[in-house]
Amino acid sequence: MRGYFGIGVEGVSKTGNLGNLFRSAHAFGASFAFTIAPDPRVSLGTDTSNAHKSVPFFNFTDLDDFRLPKGCQLVGIELTEDAVDLPAFHHPNSAAYVLGPEKGSLSPELLVCCDHVVKIPTAFCINVAIAGAIVMYDRLRVTGRFSRPVTPHGGAEELRRHVHGGRFVRKPKADRSA
Repeated sequence: MRGYFGIGVEGVSKTGNLGNLFRSAHAFGASFAFTIAPDPRVSLGTDTSNAHKSVPFFNFTDLDDFRLPKGCQLVGIELTEDAVDLPAFHHPNSAAYVLGPEKGSLSPELLVCCDHVVKIPTAFCINVAIAGAIVMYDRLRVTGRFSRPVTPHGGAEELRRHVHGGRFVRKPKADRSA
């Protein structure tokens, strides 16, 4: 699948969660990571993979400062009644996933900006860094080309190889009437 994704969090207040999310973003191949209105004391100090050397990080001071690349769809991850369950969600080719703060929800102003709102079907809220990892894993699982096991014990089916057809030549415009 072509495209890209980024992941971020609004109002993050714990360095450990941000570092863990950023490390996971690096591991899952995110194109960028971001924060919106983070607690000023939060840093990337717990990211042991040095993701900042490979993955661009954007720190937006507030929602007015927040920008995404043209064509990038914003996907809010939030437990709301009308949110789509993650297992049923079709991930956009170009997406930015945004999670809410540790002790709260995405702001109503940010939810209005979202093209999609998705929820992880759990009984209650889970850690923001874990939620981000689940969303990135689901994107990889759904958009990647992985074979599915045929039996409960393995024995994966082979993926079909793409076969190109024969040579195709268009007739010149003058000859199309023939």
